[in-house]
This record gives sequence, C-alpha cells and structure tokens, in this order.
Amino acid sequence: MRPDRRVVRATPRIFEDLDRQLRVERGPNGEPSTNDFQVFELIRIVDRFAVDFDELPRMIPERDDYRVLVMSGTLVPGFSVIGQLATDGAVELMQLDIDTELDW
Repeated sequence: MRPDRRVVRATPRIFEDLDRQLRVERGPNGEPSTNDFQVFELIRIVDRFAVDFDELPRMIPERDDYRVLVMSGTLVPGFSVIGQLATDGAVELMQLDIDTELDW
C-alpha cells in the first residue's frame, strides 16, 4: 500500500443503505443488484476516499473530518457517499445514496 493512501472501512450502514436501494438479484429490466454495485462501484468509492479524502468537499463547512463524494456511476446514474475520518486516520464510509431514478 502506498504511504499516501488511507485505509477505508465500509460500515454496516453502507450495506444496509445498499440493500434498501437495490435488489439482491438483478431486476427484470436490467436493474443492477447489490452485488453488481459492490463489484463495479464500491471499489471506485473506496479508491477515491483512500487517495483523495482531503480534496473531497467538506460535508460540514467547519469540519475537516466529514467529506462527501458525488459521482456518476457505471451501473447507476449517480450516487453520493459520506465518509468520516476516524481517530486512527482511516476513513469510515457512513452513508450511501444511490440515484435510482433511471428508467430501466
């Protein structure tokens, strides 16, 4: 691991958010599954927080420990993720919101 790369941990909340917004199986009209999202999108999310945490927009103006990532998705139109810097220097992914308004 590069020294300029932070450790990133997905909290249980991230997976609860994912399960709430996507199906376990692919949908009949091509909707991605939770597994699809983990394979194609979650890796990109972790990488961005690991490398670019300090450059991401602050979620709360006066707090440097909360950052938000808003991206276009490979499988979904877009998503946002909130990350919090933990006391050990790792980033904990706290909340996931997926744009699911695409007409599949």
